[in-house]
Amino acid sequence: MALLLLYLLLLQLSLPFSRSQSFIGVNYGQVADNLPPPAATAKLLQSTSIQKVRLYGTDPAIIRALAGTGIGIVIGAANGDIPALASDPNFAGQWISTNVLPFYPASKIIVINVGNEVMSSKDQNLISQLLPAMKNVQNALQAASIGGKIKVSTVHSMAVLTQSDPPSSGAFDPGLGDTMKALLQFHAANGSPFMINPYPYFAYQSDPRPETLAFCLFQPNAGRVDSGTGIKYTNMFDAQVDAIHSALNAMGFKDVEIVVAETGWPYKGDPNEVGPGLDNAKAYNGNLISHLRSLVGTPLMPGKSVDTYIFALFDEDLKPGPSSERSFGLFKPDLSMTYQIDLSKNSQTPTTPTTPATPVAPVPVTPTTPTTPVTPVPKPASGWCVPKPGVSDAQLQANIDYACSQGIDCSSIQAGGTCFEPNTVAAHAAYAMNLFYQTAGRNSWDCDFRQTATLTDSNPSYGQCNYPSQSQGLKVKGATAWQALPATNAKKKLDIRSSVIIFILHFLLNLISS
Repeated sequence: MALLLLYLLLLQLSLPFSRSQSFIGVNYGQVADNLPPPAATAKLLQSTSIQKVRLYGTDPAIIRALAGTGIGIVIGAANGDIPALASDPNFAGQWISTNVLPFYPASKIIVINVGNEVMSSKDQNLISQLLPAMKNVQNALQAASIGGKIKVSTVHSMAVLTQSDPPSSGAFDPGLGDTMKALLQFHAANGSPFMINPYPYFAYQSDPRPETLAFCLFQPNAGRVDSGTGIKYTNMFDAQVDAIHSALNAMGFKDVEIVVAETGWPYKGDPNEVGPGLDNAKAYNGNLISHLRSLVGTPLMPGKSVDTYIFALFDEDLKPGPSSERSFGLFKPDLSMTYQIDLSKNSQTPTTPTTPATPVAPVPVTPTTPTTPVTPVPKPASGWCVPKPGVSDAQLQANIDYACSQGIDCSSIQAGGTCFEPNTVAAHAAYAMNLFYQTAGRNSWDCDFRQTATLTDSNPSYGQCNYPSQSQGLKVKGATAWQALPATNAKKKLDIRSSVIIFILHFLLNLISS
């Protein structure tokens, strides 16, 4: 019996801790007339690393199709339901009886969103009814004995902030004052998340400079220093999420969980739209997924990945507005990918964001629906990644900042490190760029760095400074604020896991021998 217990415990502890990428979700909108059947969509989701789905309503066919899949489901009560939910507890009870109880727990409903972007709607009557509606839904869940299993929340746009730059100055709109504080008290009391829609895409539209595009797409850039903390941010997503964290902290609710309810990038748009494009969408969503998988976190919330729901699973062809509104889908109605990003289940270990070729800011031309050729499996490149001749120190420094912010161990080029001398930007950049290339997968696009890098067969190692020539896995270190290198907890988890295994092994062997 003891031997069996030993085997089972070791088996469980030896499973990869990252096998379930529960932080990757997707929005499943239905403002369309060409969506695939729910059953087919459920099978599609099961074939990917997507672990959570957010619905904007309560379509029973979709909820039922997801039964038994283990995929977490977020459902929503419409803004139009808020007045009745707020004024009538019986209506809330009936809502739960109709939309939750027939499906739960076979369908893994995890959150009920009451309304969408109500707090920034300027509808004071609706805003005043939001929290009473949420409380009645919470009470209805309690009455059904599932209050601790399904959380109640609501979704906000970034407009609930009046200050977000720099991230440390993040602050909620003072006009929401007491209402926002009461809402946060509800979240804190019930352990429910604060759900927000950060869109670096919209940030780029308001500041369409090339350096802003790179910052928004997780690509090499000079970074932006938070004047309040000295932290250098290398991407807009982290900056926006940390601005929310700062706003929560300023109101005394720093421990309320943040969930990104929506974020994405359209792959096409109208001629007068700035930002949409296939390359941009592929870069943003692909690098976002890699960033989440790295478990690096944000500078103010290091070592974990915020649950993030990408917008969107499919295009919604009936949506009004510019073409971009109908062009966020990761998948086509025939279930093929709109563009190739890594959502495969076998990508379970933390990885470093890849650096695709620098997308060009859109030129006003008539957009066409892109065709997606079959993407061949890339063959790993070889050799070492080094800067091209003639690259400026400013660009090389930007490459260092980017590479060292992605979870690799840059201690070798810091004072006292084996590769610190010669103390030049060019030498340090060569080491950091190569280490990024080796750990990111040794693909040709991992040695791009906005077309400032090249591969060489000549080993650049010298003296005690060794340039790795094959992937040695991510080596991550703790970091100070000025470096903006948030540490991943992956190595720590592995060390703890090893210690637990050794402890249990000794304990059970002693038990057997006695």
